[in-house]
Amino acid sequence: MSTPFTFTTSDGRTFTGRRNAAEPAAGGPLVIALHGGTYTSEYFDIAGYSLLDRGDEAGVPVIALDRPNYGGSSPLESEGSIILDNAEVLSTAIGEIWEQQGGAASGVVLIAHSIGGAIATAIAASQPSWPLLGLATSGCLVRVPAESADAWAALPPIPMIDLPVPLKDQLMFGPAETLADDMPAASHSSNTLVPKAELLDITGSWIDRRAEVCGRVTVPVFHRPGEFDALWITSQDEVDEFAAGFTAAASTDIALQTGSGHCIDFHLPSREFEDAELAFARSVAA
Repeated sequence: MSTPFTFTTSDGRTFTGRRNAAEPAAGGPLVIALHGGTYTSEYFDIAGYSLLDRGDEAGVPVIALDRPNYGGSSPLESEGSIILDNAEVLSTAIGEIWEQQGGAASGVVLIAHSIGGAIATAIAASQPSWPLLGLATSGCLVRVPAESADAWAALPPIPMIDLPVPLKDQLMFGPAETLADDMPAASHSSNTLVPKAELLDITGSWIDRRAEVCGRVTVPVFHRPGEFDALWITSQDEVDEFAAGFTAAASTDIALQTGSGHCIDFHLPSREFEDAELAFARSVAA
């Protein structure tokens, strides 16, 4: 069972989210989970698909944060890369959360999806002062279809975008045979607005800098893109190119997740996938 989480940093930024009941233990990880665009932290806590619940089962503490501009977290205005600016403020927050609530844990493992995955990768690349043990991401690859980038660029000139639910479901989910009967409807409670700047960054300047940022990550990396991800060009060649970017990582476990669309957490392989993320977190903490 999850409980609400609120944390205010020393510079006055507030972060909301949710946490599970597991406590940091000696030799174990503290997992910080970062959601993608158009979702709140509830992304990680949908009944039957909850990373937080599976963390409880595995004895792994998980804190899912609302990123800036989501939930009750403080807003963030960016004049450059909103992904890199997210990484900076979130790294500060995670460091302070670690200091105050890390307990006996060995360090932090980041589990992150989509735009959250790009942000988590940038955090890892920055070599944070707090103990980062590993990086587990999903929903990112190398290139997006040209029509996708054009579509995001053509969105109305407003700061926050409310994607129509039918369009969002088409983008985030794979074929019907990859879903249980309750999806995608069960995920809708985690839907929210997305900063337009995030959509433009992840399909533009992030793609240009991806390999350079990945090349500065030194911790172990776990990554899964979905076989039927509609937001990225998905093939084994693209997966191999993505993996090749982590030239300095201590280890990599990067492979295509079959039977899933963009949001692997909401597809039939959800338990297998989330259990693998948590097993990775435990392995790098030991």
